[in-house]
Amino acid sequence: MTRLGYQIPNFTYPNTPEAGIFDSVIAQAKAAEAAGFDRVFVMDHFYQLPGLGAPEEPMLECYSVLSALAQHTETVRLSALVTGNTYRHPTLLAKTVTALDHLSSGRATLGIGAGWFQLEHDSLGFEFGTFTDRFEKLEEALQIVIPMLRGEKVSFAGKHYQVSDAVNSPPPVSRIPIMIGGSGEKKTLRMVAQYADESNLSSGPINEIPHKLEVLEEHCERLGRDRSEIVVTKLQMVCVAPTMEEAESDLREVGAAKGMVRRGHRDGQDDPDLRRSRHRRRKTPSVHGHRHRRDDHQPRRQRSQDRTHRPPRRNRIGSNGELIIGVLITAQHARLPANASAARSAGVIEEFRAITGYM
Repeated sequence: MTRLGYQIPNFTYPNTPEAGIFDSVIAQAKAAEAAGFDRVFVMDHFYQLPGLGAPEEPMLECYSVLSALAQHTETVRLSALVTGNTYRHPTLLAKTVTALDHLSSGRATLGIGAGWFQLEHDSLGFEFGTFTDRFEKLEEALQIVIPMLRGEKVSFAGKHYQVSDAVNSPPPVSRIPIMIGGSGEKKTLRMVAQYADESNLSSGPINEIPHKLEVLEEHCERLGRDRSEIVVTKLQMVCVAPTMEEAESDLREVGAAKGMVRRGHRDGQDDPDLRRSRHRRRKTPSVHGHRHRRDDHQPRRQRSQDRTHRPPRRNRIGSNGELIIGVLITAQHARLPANASAARSAGVIEEFRAITGYM
């Protein structure tokens, strides 16, 4: 099943006062839902990220936004892309995501990563630590959060976290999927294979996906995990508009609002921080595509018993995958539903399909 996610990475909109920011966020989420997107994501950051704007730009707290959006949507799943583990104690995170699941009637996903934006940590007083520290914390957190989300009483004594008989009551409404964000081959993808329901390959070009899938499958084989159980998602940044001319015009508006008009980028063309796609006014294909399973024509039992003669791996995303479109939304909120639908036929999706064999 092909799925599309809609990420909101920006809260700076042309001609929109700060008091009106959330109204624009609601409009985007409702329009994405109406257009057939399957999930709505927001970033878990307190400062805007390099390449998207200045640190002092508006940034709303992630789980407050998601909980509010739960009251304005009905079908889309809701998630951080992804939660910075360093910002919350694991027990608090488990309670927070559980509350989101209740407020949304079972539509929560826990996206989580090790955390990386040092400026936020240093400025706001969160312990950043070393690269090793952050990944040790992430793995310890997963051993606390996941059992709590599954209704278990948790006691854990680790290097970074200690809990005793931690109870999560009431438990979540649904079985909340666990998505681990990141593309690191030694640590992140190993933890995906060991703990997660989903992987988000948040960084790197599309043509790296086949190799990342090979690495993930190798980790799964070592751990005895069926790779086809894991949903793999990919984030791509786009500017959505019915025509290239409108996309360029919208980019100029956003750039002006952010003070990001750059020399050497005519009309925003070839800007390395923004990926744009050409859109045509044509019938939009369904969001549901073909289900793919590796080695489709070989029975499961034979695959497990005859490793030496199995067909080549196809490096596909999996039986369930998702392309998450990070939309740098513009002043043209009124036409968002049409824009969101047009994103399904965007060139970025065609490239994704061509390289991965998916969708």
